[in-house]
Amino acid sequence: MKTLLFSVFALVLFASCSSVRVASDYDTNANFSTYTSYAFFKPGIDKAEISDLDKKRILRAIDAEMSTKGFQKSENPSMLISIFTKANERVDVYQNYYGWGSPWGWGWGYPWAMGYGGSNVSTTTEGTLYIDIIDAKTNELIWQGMGTASLVRNMEKKEARIKEIVSKILEKYPPG
Repeated sequence: MKTLLFSVFALVLFASCSSVRVASDYDTNANFSTYTSYAFFKPGIDKAEISDLDKKRILRAIDAEMSTKGFQKSENPSMLISIFTKANERVDVYQNYYGWGSPWGWGWGYPWAMGYGGSNVSTTTEGTLYIDIIDAKTNELIWQGMGTASLVRNMEKKEARIKEIVSKILEKYPPG
């Protein structure tokens, strides 16, 4: 029974760590079929509060996704792409009581009768990546995608995680 509960708990924990929560918003008056080329908006990207290496990883992932969607990088683009990031600590507290009885001694047996009680605290860093798409002629924001996910510290897995986050965000572009 404990093995089954632990397996279910581990599966839920693993699934929650690997998921990317995504949202997007856009200007309903924008004609997205007219946007065919892009360039990066350097002033906005320079303000992103992440390492230059992570900026490069994000920009390469955006390049790959945009070219897959048929958009061309250009010196005279119809849209500009900018990014910014936020990070926060997420604290999860899990109360675990297994077996018969209860931690207060109600029900069958005593609190220590064939049971185990305790709590686990898990702390993870969650990051949010915003991708802004701006009309190059009017300098107005026409689309914004946001992805929130747990960050990885393992350098081998970091690039794959960034690609996953960017891919999930840009699935929503273009809207409709």
